[in-house]
Order: sequence, then structure tokens, then C-alpha cells
Amino acid sequence: MTRSFLFVLGSSRRDGNTELLARKAAEQLPADTEQRWLHLDDHPLPDFDDLRHDERHARARVVPENTHESLLLDATLAATDIVLASPLYWYSVSATTKRYLDFWDAWLEVPGLDFKEKMQQRTLWGVTALAHPEEEAADPLIGTLRYSAAYFPMRFGGVLLGNGTRPGQVLDDDAALARAKTFFHREPEVARFPFATQ
Repeated sequence: MTRSFLFVLGSSRRDGNTELLARKAAEQLPADTEQRWLHLDDHPLPDFDDLRHDERHARARVVPENTHESLLLDATLAATDIVLASPLYWYSVSATTKRYLDFWDAWLEVPGLDFKEKMQQRTLWGVTALAHPEEEAADPLIGTLRYSAAYFPMRFGGVLLGNGTRPGQVLDDDAALARAKTFFHREPEVARFPFATQ
């Protein structure tokens, strides 16, 4: 199957450290690998409304059409590999990235979309830049992505970490740039919850 990468950019800063690191990793993909880059600020999603236990509304949702939501949904399902590129904001993903993930829940409720089954065929990756030299500070972000993948379950390729605060500073992180060269070459495994019995 031909791989198609969707890079979902969740930073409030254009061409920030996280995006720079993601692009360094993407440079190592084969030349014929399809890449699509979407900045979440260009495709704002509305507040997420959880209808699962609200008797005033039908739980089933309609397929979105001609909206930012429909564009993100279509791009998500068109990709074999989804890369969430979010800086470490308060030790987790950015607000726009979290909102995008919240809409995964909405898409689970669209009859006939089979979102869960389709996502099982995909791989989730993460890229983040953090200001801390201690990479353990990113553990909550990594857990968010790993457990999101485990829900379906999807394959999880891990998170590429880089250090940088000021714009462009991640390009001085030689260790991160070295990891970027091989990041997408690894064979990701199906994500599992640590408490899963199977």
C-alpha cells in the first residue's frame, strides 16, 4: 500500500520549532511519498459538543460537508500515516491539537463512516519541541498520543522530541536532527494500553 502522510500542525507559531523538526523528518521520506500539511489555525474547529448522554439530541452525527471539519475528516481518512506536530504546551498537546482529537470522538458517532475500523489501518506519529532539556517533561503528551492510538487500536510510531524555545532553536539540537533522519523508517507496533489484558 502506498503511504500517504498527513502532517497536522498544532502550533500557534508559523514555522516554529515543532514544524521545523517535522519537516526535517519528512525530508527523509521517499520522494514519491505523498505529504499533506495542514495548519489547524487555518481550519478552526468549533467547540466540541459531547452528545453521547444528552437526551435532547440524537447521538448519531451527520457527515460534515463543506466545513473545516469535513476537510480535516477527509484528510485524516485519506492518510495512511497521521503526524500530530504539536509543541509541548503545559506538558501536553496544544489546544488546537486536543480539539482535533476531540473531533475523532465525534466522527465515531457518524453512522456508516466506520471511523474506528478505518483508523485501525493507520499509524499515528508525534513530533514536539519542548523547552526543557529533560525529555521526561513530554511524558504526558506522549501518553496522550499513545493512548489515543491504543483506543482504536492504531499503530503508534512514537514521538520525535527536540529542544528549542526561540524560533529556529531546534535546528541546534544535533541529537534531535539525527533522530529525525530515521524517525519515519521505524516499524511501528499496534498501540496497547498498559492495563490491557490482550
